[in-house]
Amino acid sequence: MIGAFVIAFREVIEAGLIIGIVLAATRGIAGRGRWIGLGVFGGLAGAALVALFAERISDAFEGAGQEILNAGVLIVAVLMLIWHNTWMAKHGRELAGELRAAGEAVRTGQSTAAGLALVVGAAILREGAELVLFLYGLVASGTSGPNIQFGALAGVAVGAATSSVSYFGLAAIPTRYVFSVTSGLIVLLAAGLAAQAAQFLTNAGLITVLDRPLWNTSAILREDSLVGRVLHALVGYTDRPSGMQVLVYLGTILIMVALMQVSSAGKRRQLRTA
Repeated sequence: MIGAFVIAFREVIEAGLIIGIVLAATRGIAGRGRWIGLGVFGGLAGAALVALFAERISDAFEGAGQEILNAGVLIVAVLMLIWHNTWMAKHGRELAGELRAAGEAVRTGQSTAAGLALVVGAAILREGAELVLFLYGLVASGTSGPNIQFGALAGVAVGAATSSVSYFGLAAIPTRYVFSVTSGLIVLLAAGLAAQAAQFLTNAGLITVLDRPLWNTSAILREDSLVGRVLHALVGYTDRPSGMQVLVYLGTILIMVALMQVSSAGKRRQLRTA
């Protein structure tokens, strides 16, 4: 029961933190609840399919199928986060201002909400599939079904309650500041996901350069500890990052910041000439 609780809590925390940031980032955008709900449903359905065909997926690409699938899911999520932050750099001020005067921005914002629904779906797909596979492993090891069910349900409940703190904390921030805060969080979140994708591709043998760890901070903070898992979900913390992970992490941050600056500058020029 304890094992199922810990596994469920850990996976829900990672997905829940991402969902909390996405909900806060789409604050003021019409229809965001519908899109996020579709993302959650799609992620759950995808996780069920991945769990159902786990063996075939793992055997694909000479045994590297699971790593390649994980990397693909993360890359899609990173692209959607980059798109959202670039869009927000252009329309964030309008959304943070009087929403009645920003009707066009709100309507256009539905497209970025739809994109972030994919991020939510990707998070649930990845964590949900891992949860199902881990629980299956517990069953195979001889742990009784009722104990696993009770532990997993308790872990999901506690994880969801803990994750909600991230959203309500962000939601308490005044509207004129929340987009700046969530944009910063999304930059770090996207960088962490991109670094994780690089590690999956390294594990699959598709990346063979800069694959050695640059440092080891496991003696200070283990990645599989509670704090480590939270930081892993939020900013991509790992206690033994490879050179490629660090390169991809920093590169993603530079690309996102540059795109946001260009988009924001373009919006300012548009307002001056209007």
